[in-house]
Amino acid sequence: MDKSSDLFYFTKPTQSKHIADYQQDSIVSKTLIDKRNGTVTFFAFEENQGLTEHISSFDTIVIILDGEADIKINGKKHIVKEGEMIVMPASKPHSVKARVKFKMFLIMIKS
Repeated sequence: MDKSSDLFYFTKPTQSKHIADYQQDSIVSKTLIDKRNGTVTFFAFEENQGLTEHISSFDTIVIILDGEADIKINGKKHIVKEGEMIVMPASKPHSVKARVKFKMFLIMIKS
């Protein structure tokens, strides 16, 4: 399925938790919007999977849809649970690790 047909699919009401399924020992990602000014990406993490510490040039919002994660920002660990969100500011080191399997939206604003 190409990007244009993927985007069309999401113009109808969709259960966000079901955009993609978990895959054993993996991280699944699905980019929903990829524009010059920002991106929206869906992730499904299996338990203990994660993104190593890195720095982004842009502010990023993470919204937890299912499960919970350890999100470290500038050396401080936060436990973020289903229904919660957190902002990862630009230029601050951050990482994400699944405490249990979890799903999230990552919204990056490029400016």
